[in-house]
Amino acid sequence: KNGITCNPNIPTEEVFTTPHAARVEGHVRSTKPLSHQGNLIENIEVHFEQGRIVKAKASQGEDVLLSLLDTDEGARRLGEVALVPHSSPISQSGLLFYNTLFDENAACHIALGQCYSKCFTDGDQASKEDITARGGNSSMIHVDWMIGCQDINIDGISEDGSKVAVLRDGEWAFSIAGSEGPDNHPAKPHSSQNPAC
Repeated sequence: KNGITCNPNIPTEEVFTTPHAARVEGHVRSTKPLSHQGNLIENIEVHFEQGRIVKAKASQGEDVLLSLLDTDEGARRLGEVALVPHSSPISQSGLLFYNTLFDENAACHIALGQCYSKCFTDGDQASKEDITARGGNSSMIHVDWMIGCQDINIDGISEDGSKVAVLRDGEWAFSIAGSEGPDNHPAKPHSSQNPAC
């Protein structure tokens, strides 16, 4: 009616944040294929050191993945970490849509590239330089890929260094006081990590 195109991300099942661009460490693997601009990238594996991807491979579409990572310096760093419980309706459908806006609502995911400035206090009014100084990543790309599964366990690290269970066996490890219903899952005992997650 007014000529403005809108592409809403509905339904959304994710809780997302922006990681510090220089503090991501470790190894992560995809749990679902990524369809990117008509190319399928499968079994992505990357290794981070000081926030930067230093090793990357994929069983299919590796050339596309490596090209993405070479877009600019920020393409080798994370712009988003999103948590999605395995019980989300899209996950439970069992369908793979090969469309990131749907598939990202079926699993925890991370995004290479540009961060969301709105994750910072007053981020929408902050300059690019201020966001960078606060640990936000800058890039021409923002590409989400899925890392979650029914066996995933995630801990948060509090300011004092203690670990807090966030997801256990793919579900929220806490309940919200006063809330009842199937979406509140009490913490489960920590089980061994599934190497596929």
